[in-house]
Amino acid sequence: MDWAAILYLGVTFGLFAIFVAIVIHTCRDKHKETGEAPKYTMLEDD
Repeated sequence: MDWAAILYLGVTFGLFAIFVAIVIHTCRDKHKETGEAPKYTMLEDD
């Protein structure tokens, strides 16, 4: 493999790792509680 292929694989795996980190951060239970709170606040205002 030449350097371009190695760089391409590195960037691809790096972007995949960032995607996995975002999914894990979004799906955590603690984040769900704080992320859903504004929705219920808006519903209570009506």
